[in-house]
Amino acid sequence: MAIQERSSLQQHSSIDYSQIVQSPSFQRLMRTKKQFILPLSLFFLAFYFALPILTSYSKALNNPAIGSISWAWIFAFAQFIMTWTLCVLYSRRAAHFDEMVEQIKREIKEGGKG
Repeated sequence: MAIQERSSLQQHSSIDYSQIVQSPSFQRLMRTKKQFILPLSLFFLAFYFALPILTSYSKALNNPAIGSISWAWIFAFAQFIMTWTLCVLYSRRAAHFDEMVEQIKREIKEGGKG
């Protein structure tokens, strides 16, 4: 087991990570992730903080929506749905990110052999 660990460590220490970071494939991965994650994160934060802000400084959510259930309760429940939806969206997109990472790994292996 120690021999395998040493071999794996030697293999990882021979990888030039600065070259990987500068590669077009890695740059494309990071750009794609940022274009996906940043807007969703901003939307999540805005939606999340809207409830406490609206309930603290406005009476709009105090009005009844369905019977005695106010809009504040519906908004709060919608936050659960929003969170689950964003998790599903990210999980699906993460598969694409993983494919891009595998491509980068293949490029590294091919570059190391040549």
